[in-house]
Amino acid sequence: MGITSAMYSGVSGINTNSQAMTVIGNNLANTNTVGFKGSRTVFSDLMSSTVFGSGGASQIGRGVGVSRVDSIFSQGTFESTSTNTDLAIEGDGFFMLKEVGNNTAFYSRAGAFRFNQEGYLVNPEGFQVQGQPFDPATGELVPGDPREIFVSSSGLIPAKTTDKVTLTSNLDSNTVAIAAAIPFDPADTNSYNYAASTQTYDTLGNPHLVTTYFRKDGAAANTWNWYWSAEDANGLPLGNGAGDAPEGQIVFTPDGLLDKAIAGNGIGAIAVADLDWDNGSTPTGIAMNFDTTQFNNASRVISQNQNGYSSGDLTNVSINSTGVVVASYSNGQQINIAAITLAKFANPGGLNLVGSNMFSATEVSGTPRVGLPGPELGSIFTNSLEQSNVDMGLEFVNMITVQRGFQANSKIITTVDELLGELINLKR
Repeated sequence: MGITSAMYSGVSGINTNSQAMTVIGNNLANTNTVGFKGSRTVFSDLMSSTVFGSGGASQIGRGVGVSRVDSIFSQGTFESTSTNTDLAIEGDGFFMLKEVGNNTAFYSRAGAFRFNQEGYLVNPEGFQVQGQPFDPATGELVPGDPREIFVSSSGLIPAKTTDKVTLTSNLDSNTVAIAAAIPFDPADTNSYNYAASTQTYDTLGNPHLVTTYFRKDGAAANTWNWYWSAEDANGLPLGNGAGDAPEGQIVFTPDGLLDKAIAGNGIGAIAVADLDWDNGSTPTGIAMNFDTTQFNNASRVISQNQNGYSSGDLTNVSINSTGVVVASYSNGQQINIAAITLAKFANPGGLNLVGSNMFSATEVSGTPRVGLPGPELGSIFTNSLEQSNVDMGLEFVNMITVQRGFQANSKIITTVDELLGELINLKR
């Protein structure tokens, strides 16, 4: 082992510190990159050579090399934004992204998302954000692999006909029953004790006012008869007319609660045959649910709910705090489109950098655990972006250290050069 070995040790130090400076430069260049995770350079000594002396065998180092460049996945700070599709993750999860026409999944902490002209939720590079869609019919998440998130921005959402009405009300226990000699007549306020109107919708989305009438039964204690009426598109009456029998009865216990011992008590129906609106829509029956009490209090509707609505235009798309994409429409409806899915790796340090704030999985990173936001995979914050986790102060300290290491190794080369010059001069 000659004196030139010391020179090659210095060369290895220069090369290694140059690579470390490149890592530091990349960190500083990305101090304002959304979701960027900084890196660090880990050095290791090279294989040593063995020399023999009077004291036995010894080892002399051969220089230094880069052992690994580690990505640091510490949590970055959040910046509040005014864009409701900007997302940030608190935790260890990653957003899942796929390129159009490519089934390879990419992973990112940068949540600067938007909807493109086709209605897909994408990142700035056009990669589609992955999520779990909701079934429009049931409102439940569709099982299976995550897929692209799409919201149609053209056309109207179809109307939904009203097929269920729930009235939460109280009927005054002190109400005096109307004499049996006075027949029910929706036009005569003296023929019933209380009335409540509910706006319903047909299959075309046309609104119709359905009025429910309550009349206390004088022949049976704690019993009320109910009736209903409406008008078709031509103003002709539907439902119970003058002198008609009640549509059903509601029976209470002496405590003023619905008598559950009576099967079907508090549950009624308006038959399909009675709901021909005469406007081209398909007649649909309405299930009536009377969540009613009979207390010593004024008769009143506390709340009413019906499940129909008219057609509507898309007015807004937002993402709530649980990562659910919600579409809002001009008819007042809010429809869950999909839930953002996250992925978590056992060894995120094994992920491969692919650029554009994205990573790809490797054998070293392991298979990702994919699911919805939560305590394990991380929580989602809307109107927020995660900033770079690069500490500029620490990077400048590292820069000074690397610079000194580079200078020291360059001195080794110049010193060895001087020694070689002296060695050559021995010939003179």
